[in-house]
Formats: sequence, structure tokens, C-alpha cells
Amino acid sequence: MLFSQLAEYFEKLEQTSSRLALIDILSELFKEVKAEEIAKVVYLIQGRVAPFYEPIEIGMAERTVAASIAKAYGIDREEVLKEYGRVGDLGVVAYKLSSLRDASKKLVPLRGKQGSKNIDSGSGAGMTVERVFEVLKEIAQITGEGTVEKKQALLVDLLQKANPISAKHLVRIPLGTSRLGVGDPTILDAFALAKLGDRKKRKELEGAYNKTSDLGLIGQVLWKKGLEGVKKLDVTVGRPIRSQLAERLPDAKTILEKFGGEVHIQYKYDGFRVQIHKNGDQVRLFSRNLEETTAMMPEIIEGVRKQIKAKTAILDSEALAFNPQSEEFLPFQETTKRRRKYKVAEMAIELPLKAFVFDVMYLDGRSLIDLSLRDRMRRLKEVITGDEVLIAQPGEFTKSEERINELFNDAITKGLEGLVCKKPDSTYEAGARNFNWVKLKRHSAGELKDTIDCVILGYIFGRGKRAEFGAGSLLVGVYDESKDEFVTVSKIGTGLTDEEWREIHKRADKIKVDHKPARVNSILVPSVWIKPEIVIEVLADEITKSPVHTAGKTDSEPGYALRFPRLVKFREADKKPEDATTVKELLEMYKLQFKK
Repeated sequence: MLFSQLAEYFEKLEQTSSRLALIDILSELFKEVKAEEIAKVVYLIQGRVAPFYEPIEIGMAERTVAASIAKAYGIDREEVLKEYGRVGDLGVVAYKLSSLRDASKKLVPLRGKQGSKNIDSGSGAGMTVERVFEVLKEIAQITGEGTVEKKQALLVDLLQKANPISAKHLVRIPLGTSRLGVGDPTILDAFALAKLGDRKKRKELEGAYNKTSDLGLIGQVLWKKGLEGVKKLDVTVGRPIRSQLAERLPDAKTILEKFGGEVHIQYKYDGFRVQIHKNGDQVRLFSRNLEETTAMMPEIIEGVRKQIKAKTAILDSEALAFNPQSEEFLPFQETTKRRRKYKVAEMAIELPLKAFVFDVMYLDGRSLIDLSLRDRMRRLKEVITGDEVLIAQPGEFTKSEERINELFNDAITKGLEGLVCKKPDSTYEAGARNFNWVKLKRHSAGELKDTIDCVILGYIFGRGKRAEFGAGSLLVGVYDESKDEFVTVSKIGTGLTDEEWREIHKRADKIKVDHKPARVNSILVPSVWIKPEIVIEVLADEITKSPVHTAGKTDSEPGYALRFPRLVKFREADKKPEDATTVKELLEMYKLQFKK
């Protein structure tokens, strides 16, 4: 497939505001793609040259890309930056300059590698998806002396060959600013429609995706081996499993009733999720949103090598910063300081991490996800020795409401969030959020005092003093997993400092779009729409019904909204937008308000 053809589909995806249209466009695209191309096409749709869990980032700075555009079209870099400042999108700048180039035909084609003759400038003829993908991957892998210049030269060469629409979408990929609005479930829907004839057959692909976290791999196997091949994909060390998540219930009595009289209890730590993969001495760590975090946590790597009695293993854990002087665990805001790529060794001494290991999903060549929780906890006790860095959390099984409350109060006394209660006979359901796991937090019962994770969907211009910040209030939403869309739940104008208002405006403007994103369902229209990427934690007094918000809205019932919401903290460091509070959770919390 030619990259110019793919860019035309990108253009259609960007311009639609309907999720169903996204699925149809993607399905139409996938029907044209060959088996050897499908993985590359999927990664490019995601703005990547590898699955999300691989630490391969194209990573070109705006000024470097601006310099590439300037050189490709024969103008000064400052002119490119000036136009970028005006339109806010280097892709649009490249489109305009490429269009002018095509109109004038004044640019002389560059020579290709090893002096080979280049194609006609801007025609896009012969520039295949495979070629663009390989060059972008080469850009991502360049290191050492002259890195910036080498990356720039490769991008210049591609831009010289690209037509205007190709240039627009090509430029956005190394910047990480693709504006296609396509979520993982939408790609799975399109796979199902293109290859299985019905988007509702997505469920038949989801199990393999939850075990592998690699849409490119799913596409490649589906194209080459069909649905039966996809169903054979299994858990593998080195590929993160999509994390199992918990629902909410109000109290110990309700949880025992839900679980049939017995429950497994573990403490709930307020850190960040770390999935540990061990293959001999090789250790890789992954976050909840599938990002590799190995380089950030050297002490956990050493702990894995010393404490895990297995050649291969995959374990689920929560990492917390620990103050060795006071011997206390630190709050989430302190722990997140460890999510950095620089001065890692110094931070490991200043804020050492402990990893509380609460599950084991793979051991010595065998997947354990289909075993019961009871069996997995037995293996967890056996596989970890000592508690220097890794601390096994096999928890306990109980049938007593009093014991649950005792452990809950103990957790609160320790400064923890509460408990995670699990169904003893449940398997590890990768990617699932259901009532096999339930959170019992400090404010789960009574009036709403538990926090909600929301996604920023847009902002409204400020007035008075806030006019200088550019944003006066935020339009936020939650995730409707049944429809793979974001629905509005509130406008937020409190909880941010002046500096945070300026920062959020700066960040939002990097991902603003000129129309409502296809995966956003909203009655309200903000001053500026942004891509649903930024996750925030919100505290509100209660959940009420609202005719102007779309969370939980049906043809016969109004939606739901947060009353007196205020921002607590940003969560996008450890949560993808699809990990935000779901509509299903919101409705459960609404019901819990009335249970005293």
C-alpha cells in the first residue's frame, strides 16, 4: 500500500465526529491492507513504530521537526515556527508548504540513499507504507553523535517525496500528535468487521488482545491464520498482560453477600501498578498503561533477581516510595517523582521503592491466569523469598464481616487507601473490570466522598482574572466502555492554582482539535475541544441527574453529573484515558449514595 493512500484514510478519520464512521473507515482501510502490512498500518494509526510496551519512541522535538520542514520546502526555520505559532499544528504547516511547493514546482528533488535517483518531488508515487514505517523506525533507533542531524535528514527525505496530505500526517507521527481519535476497541471493532463480517464479534478478539497488549500482532495473526490463530495467542514473558481492575461496593456486608460468604482480602496501596516480567536475569517492568518503566526502578530489578525463585515469572504489584529515615510509606504525589528518566540512581537513594506483590500470572513456562485466586496465592507465597524490596501480599481468606472491618481499619491507620476484596475462586481476567475484584475505600459508604477519575475533553475560555490563563473551566467526562466513548459528567472551575491553570492551558493546546472528537459524546460545546488524553482525579459532594450531561443518558432518562466538583490531582502519569472511572462505576456510586 502506498503511504499516500494511507494518508487519505487518516484524513477521513480525522474529519469524522462519529465513532461508527471511524469503524467503517478503518474497516474499509483494513480490507485493502495485505497480511505483511497490517501490523505496520496499525502501529502508524497509533502513532508508533512498535507496540506501546516497547520502549521505541520516535521522539523528535518540535524545533527539530520544524527545521526538517524548513529544509524540505526551502524556507527559513523561523518562518515555519512563526506559522506554527499561528495555527498550532506543524502538520498543517507542512500541508500548506507542500501545497505551495506543488503549485510552484520550484523544488528540485533530492537524491536518495547511496545516490539512487529519487521519485518526482511531492508525487508520493512509490513511497510505500513499509518504506515510511522503516524510515520512521530508523529515526527512532538513531543514537550517539549527530543524532539530531541524522534524524532530521531522514525526515527531510520523506517530506520531499510526500504529497500535501501525506506530509501533514507524516509530520505528526514523530511529534506524537496524531489526531485520529482511534481507541484500541475501535481498531478491534474494525478488525472484526473487516475479517469476521460483524463488528460485534470484537469480543472474540479481545481475549487475545488482553493477553498480548499488541494490536499489530492481533492483526497480523488474524490476517495470516484467521480467528483460530488469534485464539491460540497466550501470555508470554516480555509482553505485558492488560491489568485486571476492580469495581466498588459500600461495605463488608455487601461484599460478603456478593461473593457468596467468603472473601479474599489484601491491602490497597496508593502507588503505581508495576507488572514484573522475569526471564532468567532479564527483568522488564511495565506500568498499568503498558509503558515500559524498567529503567526507572533499578532497586526493583535487583529485588526481582535476588528474591524470585523462578526462572520465568510474571507478577502484579504496586510500587510505593519509602522513607528509610522515618520508615514510612509516602503518598502518591511523592511516589510519582520516581517516574522519571533522569537522575534515576540519585532518586532511588532518596526515594527508594518497595513493590507489594499481590498476584502471580505466569511461572516457569506456564500461564496461571486460568487458575483460581486461591491457587495463585499459594504459588505467590512460594515464589518470593524475603521482603527487602519485593513484599509478597498473599492476603487472607475470611468469612467474617468483623474481620474485614478490622483489616479495613488497620489499613486506614497505616495511611493506606483501604482494601481490595476478591472472589476466592476467580481467575485472573486480563483487561476486565468486574465484581471479582472490589475496592473498599475510606469513603465508599454514605454520601459521595470517594474520588472519580475523569478525562478532560475541552476547556471554556476564562473571564476576568482567568482570562490571562486562557482557560476558565474544564469540561470533563468519564469512559463508557460499552460504547468506547467519553461522556460528559461535569465542568470544573475549582481546585487548580494559577500556575496549574496556565500549565493545563499549555498542555491542552498541544492536543486541541478543531471539532468534537469522534469518541466524545457531548451536548455541551466548550470553547476548545481537546483529545481525550489528560486524566485527573476529582472529588465531588454527590452525583446528581442532569439533562445537559451524557454520562448514563438514554432516550428516556437524563444523564448524571458531579455536584461541586474540584480537582485533586493529575493521574495521566499512571492511567490511560480508558482507565478513567466508567459509566458503570458512576451509576453504582450514585446508588450507593442512598445506602446508609
